[in-house]
Amino acid sequence: MNRKFMSIALTAALLAATGAAQAKGCIEGAAVGGVAGHVAGKHGTAGAVGGCAIGHHEASKKEKKAQEANAASAPSGK
Repeated sequence: MNRKFMSIALTAALLAATGAAQAKGCIEGAAVGGVAGHVAGKHGTAGAVGGCAIGHHEASKKEKKAQEANAASAPSGK
């Protein structure tokens, strides 16, 4: 029970430290990673943390790609 409480407290602290701007993709990634980790051997917390990191990374890549596409399609100001 104590280990579970510490895992929850650590996860909450990490999420609070990242802020709302950093949460893009984290929720979906954490949900998928948590389920996968649980199924793969009762490692749901580790899966959720990894899924959050990967989800945030993928969301950032997608946003950067969209910004580059918008910049390329915008007419030049000259």
